[in-house]
Amino acid sequence: MKPSSTKKSKARFWLCIALVLCLISCIGASAVQTSFGQVTIRDLRFETASGHQMSALLLIPDTATPENPAPAIVCSHGWYNNREMQDLNYVEYARRGFVVLSIDMYGHGNSENLPNGTWWEPENNANGMYDAVQMMATLPFVDASRIGVTGHSNGALASRTAVLLDNEAETPLIAAALLVSNDAVYTDDNGNYYNMFGSRDAGIVACQYDEFFHRVKQEDGSRSAPRDYIHQATAQSFLYFGQDPAGQEERASYQMYTQDVDGQEAIRVIYNPAITHPWAHFSKGVVASSVEFFDAALGAPNPIDGNNQIWQFKAAFNAIGLVGFMMFAVSLAIVLLDARPFTALKADGPVQPAPALTGRSKGWFWASNLLAVAFSFLVYMFGYSILSSAVPSFFPQSPVYFIGMWSLLCGLFALLLIFIGGKVTGAKVDGKATGMRISGKTLGLTVLLALIVAAATYGLVFLADYFFKTDFRLWVLALKAFTADKFPIILIYLPFFLVYYICNSISINCCNYFQIGKHEWVNTAVMAVFNGLACLIMILVMYICFFVTGYLPSEFIPGFGGSIIGIWLYPIVVILPVAAVVSRILYKHTRNPYLSGIIMALLVTTMSCTNTLTQL
Repeated sequence: MKPSSTKKSKARFWLCIALVLCLISCIGASAVQTSFGQVTIRDLRFETASGHQMSALLLIPDTATPENPAPAIVCSHGWYNNREMQDLNYVEYARRGFVVLSIDMYGHGNSENLPNGTWWEPENNANGMYDAVQMMATLPFVDASRIGVTGHSNGALASRTAVLLDNEAETPLIAAALLVSNDAVYTDDNGNYYNMFGSRDAGIVACQYDEFFHRVKQEDGSRSAPRDYIHQATAQSFLYFGQDPAGQEERASYQMYTQDVDGQEAIRVIYNPAITHPWAHFSKGVVASSVEFFDAALGAPNPIDGNNQIWQFKAAFNAIGLVGFMMFAVSLAIVLLDARPFTALKADGPVQPAPALTGRSKGWFWASNLLAVAFSFLVYMFGYSILSSAVPSFFPQSPVYFIGMWSLLCGLFALLLIFIGGKVTGAKVDGKATGMRISGKTLGLTVLLALIVAAATYGLVFLADYFFKTDFRLWVLALKAFTADKFPIILIYLPFFLVYYICNSISINCCNYFQIGKHEWVNTAVMAVFNGLACLIMILVMYICFFVTGYLPSEFIPGFGGSIIGIWLYPIVVILPVAAVVSRILYKHTRNPYLSGIIMALLVTTMSCTNTLTQL
């Protein structure tokens, strides 16, 4: 067999493996989330009582019928997330017999976007949470007297706001509320402690290393560390059902306290895990606490011990889908190189690394990569306060704008380093030999191939959604199906990421592809490490400080970072090393640094713009 035929067969083999992995992911994740056929999942789009369209997943256990209505739970994601982020909870609630509605809050996922800042106006019903409760109460297989609400972060804020709206309703609908990674309202307008939950059962999951909540202003003007929350008067007043806790014996976390309120026995409990804010929606302990709470509050039709959990298997299957997704993109690009008209993009043979560097060139390689890491660190950590305060109105997604601007600057800095490197070392990059110089025709074919690959690869996500009601995700790294209104938004942000990923690919392949050690893969590994190193260092700096002192570095260093931007790094620290590997694989087949850059830009921009908050 000819070498070219062998390579073609190998690429097709890996393309088939990628498809098999995606299919295994879909089937496995679907089996887990349906409790192996005992739960029906419906993808809903409905007009709510406040007049907006809501997107939600409705999970109906087989035991919930009009003759035997079941208790129900409405759950919500936090800011910059979507309904699937609650999968760990809705899987476990549904298998215990609860009817579950996991919503996209307005402005998120596939729900309707609202004008910026109007989400919490009363007419929008707690950003859709109370709309969802009202809809749930109309379902014939739901026991309307046993409806609970819960959510993570701003989903908890929505739950809290829904309770306040429910307090004013002629017929209250909410029987229990669990706030995960957010605070209750502890005092009334006059500053006096009060019981906002009334006779409802209520709980709080207060993470000891929460980046945003569970801090209390002290007499000296400072704020308490979140790990000390359980000892604060706010937490104690909650556990004492709105009474002033002064002079009372301190109550403990993880213990349910009961009291008769308006003739009903009510529960109060605080769970206090030693985890961060985002870890609360990927935590076995938090799920166990949530199950315990709603079993006690609403009565699980199918009681199962809280530590008996299967959502981790769904997460594992989802992760397999992520691997298959990226394998498919790379393999498809390689396979299509043998199809007309893309054969012109193939390299004459496998692109080989340059000889090992010596002298100034070797020193500049290490110095330039360290400079890139330092620049990335400084722009991200100190640039946030500047860039986030000046987001132009035509950019509707502020997180993507900041990440995009940071990416753009890092990409341009990579080009500057290439220019400086030529001056320092005296070596010039051969634009034609390395593929940096490209003709208009070749660039057009490159763009066309990248668009086909990106569209076909994301097509797998839509197939997973259509046939299995699943997607490909692992915690904060998520690929999901989306609606057509996201396409214009993707186009707005695409230039930022095109600059970065193309420049990054040029730097990795045209300027830094040379022999290191005995094995060719060592160079790829080094470049992958450098790609993600700044993100890793930033995460370590922020959280080592947090765990040691109880506070983030922004508490000590003015203008340094912020509560949210450390969390935004979690997916990026994975994406950037993967991008380095993808770019190297495709470059070896094409001697074209632009193909992988455009493909990665398309995939990352789409992922970013479809998993966040859209602000009109």
